Amino acid sequence: MKHSALPPLPMPLFGSERVLATVALSLATFMNVLDSTIANVSLPAIAGDMGVSPNQGTWVITSFAVSNAIAVPLTGWLAQRFGQVKLFVASILLFVLTSLACGLATNLSMLIGFRVLQGLVAGPMIPLSQALLMRCYPKEKSSMALAAWSMTTLVAPVMGPILGGWLTDNLSWPWIFYINVPVGLGAAWATWAILHRRESTTRLVPVDYVGLGLLVLWVGALQIMLDKGRELDWFASGEIIGLAAVAFMSFCFFLVWELHDDHPIVDLHLFQRRNFSVGVLTMALGYGLFFGNVVLMPLWLQQYMGYTSTWAGLVTAPIGFFAILLTPLVGKFMPRLDPRWLATVAFLVFAIVCFLRTGFSNEADVYTILVPQVVQGIAMATFFIPLTALSLSGLAPERIPSASGMANFVRITFGAFGASIATTVWDDRSALHHARLTEHISPYDPAAQQSLSGIQGMGLDPTQSLAYIERQITVQSHTMGANDFFWISGVLFLILLALVWLARPEKTGKPVDAGGAH
Repeated sequence: MKHSALPPLPMPLFGSERVLATVALSLATFMNVLDSTIANVSLPAIAGDMGVSPNQGTWVITSFAVSNAIAVPLTGWLAQRFGQVKLFVASILLFVLTSLACGLATNLSMLIGFRVLQGLVAGPMIPLSQALLMRCYPKEKSSMALAAWSMTTLVAPVMGPILGGWLTDNLSWPWIFYINVPVGLGAAWATWAILHRRESTTRLVPVDYVGLGLLVLWVGALQIMLDKGRELDWFASGEIIGLAAVAFMSFCFFLVWELHDDHPIVDLHLFQRRNFSVGVLTMALGYGLFFGNVVLMPLWLQQYMGYTSTWAGLVTAPIGFFAILLTPLVGKFMPRLDPRWLATVAFLVFAIVCFLRTGFSNEADVYTILVPQVVQGIAMATFFIPLTALSLSGLAPERIPSASGMANFVRITFGAFGASIATTVWDDRSALHHARLTEHISPYDPAAQQSLSGIQGMGLDPTQSLAYIERQITVQSHTMGANDFFWISGVLFLILLALVWLARPEKTGKPVDAGGAH
């Protein structure tokens, strides 16, 4: 069934209905975003329970992120086919079901499989929550709706490590997934009760199956290559070479197909616009670096600094203090400011934070670790909004949903890549430092023999003394490896600071309809 004109939008909601709709839609968003960070501090517990290394455990994070990113471009087609409200409620219920399955998983392969499914069904939730929320408010109060939505997306990553750490320490790691069940059921019920009479018009539209298949193939192959590269010694392995070849060839076919298909799953023509290309690339690279740091910090704290999951969550959570405080102000003054200056502040603060972390040692106290986390909140507040505005500047309103969907896909994908690359770089640099430190442990090194004698004087036998020294070297080498990654991140953030100035913001004179932004 085809429509010659778009149907009128439903009237805004008022009073308690609007409040309840806002809470329900925000809860669903909160649950989705929470799942991208709640597992970070639980990785050592998951890995230990399933008998794998913590680095293999990062697949629990990257599998969700990649499948979630792949599902995002399908949101528009699915919403037109089934209706926004039906799709949103179905997405929540399927998310609840897959969350339950994740908690019941008995091995890593099962857990990763269910996380892939969880990411796929979660794809439509974030873009649709924003679109539905915007339809609940009158146009003059759209900024209020966006503020409520943005606060939810900022609070969730902050609460994720705290809640994940507490649940892991006091109950068990499956509860980081079980917690979604009551929240999701409540959000689905409230959303359907209020919005089912406000369903969007449905119509049959073609779907780009070839483009979708190629998208899944190249993103999946590249992510598996990054996750398994260190384990298989990279390009010394035929499997890694094969994955790299599949990723490269399918990506090339994907580019050609999407540029010539009449109904592409991803509108690559958007990259012809300078601002969109610069904004999306800068945000994706910056988010990849940021997310790599977010994943690395809890691993280092728990594996080598003796932190529990709860304390690792508490120490990393203050990242949201300034973000929550400053984001409404950034949104308010954004129309009067050049977004490139705000993005510059973000990258400069990110770089400063990374350089502060390069001074971490095995004796670093809580205050030393907390300070960079608190300061990083300033960067978060001035990172997402300006770069999103920069990417969408000058675009016609009808292209904004497609553009924001593309930007979100690229950002989430690079976040997954960043997590894999961060743990790989950390492992490689730690192994290098470990080799250098152990060079001095020999019967012919006076300092080493003096240390061994001192340790044996504490009542340890020679074998126990060597094991003690080995543990100290392992802790020291991994701290040095983490510092190397922080230093590399700081330099790359400074490079991105220059990249953002290649953009040229445009003023359209019209308010941006953020209904498709996410």
